[in-house]
Amino acid sequence: MAETGNQEPSGSGTDPSATPAATPVDSSVKNWLLILHLVQFVMFLGIPLGNVIAPLVVWLIKKDEWPDIDRHGRAILNFQISMSIYAVVCIVLAFLVIGIPLLIALGIFDLVMIIKGAIKANEGVLIKYPLSIRIL
Repeated sequence: MAETGNQEPSGSGTDPSATPAATPVDSSVKNWLLILHLVQFVMFLGIPLGNVIAPLVVWLIKKDEWPDIDRHGRAILNFQISMSIYAVVCIVLAFLVIGIPLLIALGIFDLVMIIKGAIKANEGVLIKYPLSIRIL
């Protein structure tokens, strides 16, 4: 089978027009994306609603500079507000004993998703957070 003529001859060097369609993310944007995702850990330091307030502050400061920060910030805030609502429900259900294991599972899930989101953000990718209520 004959090949099409859209291939580069070997040894021709790099051709800027042949780069993939994905645009690289600036390193300063990557750093801010990583900070935006990692400040969610403030909640695990015992600061109530730190998982919402810390990303909110970073998002409000940087959202107008880079569209990626705005997209990631909205996704993070929607996810963390949702996690806070679910935590309140689990605390209420703790009186029925079922809320305690649910609260533990919710904390582990939140921790895993924060780590996964930070890893993907370092690659310049926005993950879709499961169980996230779209508020913003």
